[in-house]
Amino acid sequence: MDWQALMDEDWFWYLLVPGVVAVMIALIAWGADRRRMRRSNPDAVGCLPWRDLAFWATFAAVLLLGAAFRAWLKG
Repeated sequence: MDWQALMDEDWFWYLLVPGVVAVMIALIAWGADRRRMRRSNPDAVGCLPWRDLAFWATFAAVLLLGAAFRAWLKG
């Protein structure tokens, strides 16, 4: 596979890279929410709404990666 040609594509920078970043944010938020649920007082107010952040990051990742896959297939 020619990686330089792949990185020259517009969909790589506008769809795939933000999709991978959204996956990383979703995984971090999921881990933080899981940690919050396991502590002694899970209803205590935290600094970020981890559950909402995990949901929206997952939603964005699915849309962006789906669009990147579609653009890759069109090639």
